[in-house]
Amino acid sequence: MLITILATIFVLGILVFFHELGHFLVAKRAGIRVEKFSLGFPPTLISKKWGETEYAIGIIPLGGYVKMAGENPNEESHGAPYEFMSKPVWKRFLVILAGPFMNFVLAIVVLAGLYMTRGKEVEAVFIGQVAEGSPAERAGFSTGDEIVAIDGVEVKTFQDMASLIYKKVEEPVAIAWRRDGVLRTDTVITYRDEAVTPQGDTIAVGKIGVGHQPVFRRLGVIAAVGSGFNQAVFYVEKVFEFVIGLITRTVTPADIGGPILIGQLAGATARAGFDILMEFLALLSVNLAVLNILPIPLLDGGHLVFLLVEKVKGSPLSMKTRLVIQQIGIAFLLILVIFVTFNDIRRW
Repeated sequence: MLITILATIFVLGILVFFHELGHFLVAKRAGIRVEKFSLGFPPTLISKKWGETEYAIGIIPLGGYVKMAGENPNEESHGAPYEFMSKPVWKRFLVILAGPFMNFVLAIVVLAGLYMTRGKEVEAVFIGQVAEGSPAERAGFSTGDEIVAIDGVEVKTFQDMASLIYKKVEEPVAIAWRRDGVLRTDTVITYRDEAVTPQGDTIAVGKIGVGHQPVFRRLGVIAAVGSGFNQAVFYVEKVFEFVIGLITRTVTPADIGGPILIGQLAGATARAGFDILMEFLALLSVNLAVLNILPIPLLDGGHLVFLLVEKVKGSPLSMKTRLVIQQIGIAFLLILVIFVTFNDIRRW
């Protein structure tokens, strides 16, 4: 439990800090007065004022915020040059976009660091554990063997291999594998097992009784950054696929998780190893970046929409309109929080 709590605070703290740091740095660069930089929500545990900005740590570690002068629609604006609303639309747009962008950059940096230190997993299927008495053991497979093809179909990931074998329940599969540079082939009869689909259905699958052994290869700086960028883009695509799936109802809403699920996964990945925890942090950072640019009031994406409307319209939306839209956004987010919390508790 302690590991789960510490891992959750660590992951959320890093994500929120860099997100708000993005807003903070670009705001300062744009000449906007930042009145408060808070990691966590009130009540405040610690606060210290340096220059014009108060830096604080709140007791609720589920977010944070950067308070800029003249930012809120219900706040009295004096038209001072250092106020948020006094800056041109493009500068305000960059300030808002900087938070999600920083999360995307954080994911690239974390992944690149992993690829340089631990290494990137090689695209190949190496056998780890071989189950005692399994078809794989009877066929003579051993740890370190590389699976090359299943029924003549080349496989490069363990999931590729599993998806082909799953389809053969108590049926023969032709397996090609490599040991010490020598290519071997054999036919193995799978055994029947059960698996649960994303929709919650139980189905019969075929298995041969092997586990996966990842093999890593360290990359240089340039290759690591490039691979980190590609992996972060891959995460972005998957998050958008999930969101689109929710809209088209091809993904069940029961798969949505919140702070409790994040805590459970953070604890599990921390116990698996620090490198696994950092991979989870990178994935979560991309999730935060993408979800924050969705056009939902109160989120960064909602503010970006306000700015685009202002650019087209030639003037900001009225204070009354902004307040109404933000109140709708608050209601939506409250419903969403209740829903994901219910999902988390039920899953727990």
